[in-house]
Amino acid sequence: MTTKREPWKSDNWFVSPWNFAGEVTKDFHPPKQVKIHDITLRDGEQQAGIIFRKEDKIRIAEKLAEAGVHRIEAGMPAVSPQDEAAIKEIVKRDLGPEIFCFCRCMVDDVKRAVDCGVDGIVIEIPSAEHLIQHSYQWPLEKAIDLPIKATQFAKEQGLYTVFFTIDATRSDMNWYLNLIKRVAQEGHMDALTLVDTFGVLSPQGASYYTKTVKQTINKPLEVHFHNTFGMAAANTIMSVLAGGEVIHSTVTGIGEGPGNCPMEETVVALLILYGIDTGIKYGKLTELSKLVGEISGVPANRPFVGDTVNDIESGIVANWYKNNYKQNPTEISPILPQFVGHRATSVVMGKKSGLDSVAMWADKLGIKLTDVEIEAVLRQVKQRSYELKRLLTEDEFREITREAKA
Repeated sequence: MTTKREPWKSDNWFVSPWNFAGEVTKDFHPPKQVKIHDITLRDGEQQAGIIFRKEDKIRIAEKLAEAGVHRIEAGMPAVSPQDEAAIKEIVKRDLGPEIFCFCRCMVDDVKRAVDCGVDGIVIEIPSAEHLIQHSYQWPLEKAIDLPIKATQFAKEQGLYTVFFTIDATRSDMNWYLNLIKRVAQEGHMDALTLVDTFGVLSPQGASYYTKTVKQTINKPLEVHFHNTFGMAAANTIMSVLAGGEVIHSTVTGIGEGPGNCPMEETVVALLILYGIDTGIKYGKLTELSKLVGEISGVPANRPFVGDTVNDIESGIVANWYKNNYKQNPTEISPILPQFVGHRATSVVMGKKSGLDSVAMWADKLGIKLTDVEIEAVLRQVKQRSYELKRLLTEDEFREITREAKA
């Protein structure tokens, strides 16, 4: 007989049951399936200082495919001959996910996409009046005429066409809705991307944006939110709960300025906090993130996948770990590191360590210490870590224990 599991607790996680209360979930209307459209190779590379060479893009694309992403936005052919070559090679390798590229609302850009052999395009146009008039210095009607012509051409070429409206969240809503209706009726779009280019939405604003557009236009909605206020994942989730079907995200949230919606945080939160499974292979997330980190850099404490995110230095938490981790690991680590392919939680040695930390390290290294010696070692551990301004190695710990026993 199988024991029924509650959604907030499993062998791999233990989160708040409040997330699933009827009062919380009554207004959620997510789609039946949520897909991941990865933009690491295009929007992620826009982060200042990141350069993906052709071989880098291919390696990352292969890992994205292994992780089960549904689509890979492989780049923008107009950026450089190297980008165009990388897109063509990724298409040629037939990795499994659909391959898209990014285009301006120009027929020539669409032709380049056709030459690359991609399955679809994301085709952009500015949609905020101030951006059109001041930054692009166009008449407003040009932002309607260009996409009508370019998307019609894309349809003729058989490309799945996702219409992408730059800076939508700072536009006048009536102007914006008129723009997307005109393009849908006079041009073509298979789907519409909800875009928060400057990351200026609140979670409530993201829900409002999604619901308003959904009531206006009968097209699948994709979600492309930036992270200026650190809310890209939260805003994306709110949009999904209001009906957004495809998430545009980057591995570890890399991207221009404060970055993009981080894929690993978003898909794990959707699964564990909301019960929405995107179908990603969660056990591959750390491996994927490490590869992107080799090339572009990943903060060590990034949720779920950072190198040190599962390290325990605090003495009080080390005490919890010693007393309870083997019996009830998710009471100490709400999401088991192994679930996302990470190494197990471990206790490290440093300025904030406690007596239990020293005892556990001594036991692990086969060093016998009396209670008095443990106290002496801890004092020296704290002092040495303070002086070095870092964690201690096992060799440094052994040296301190030898001095304490001398």
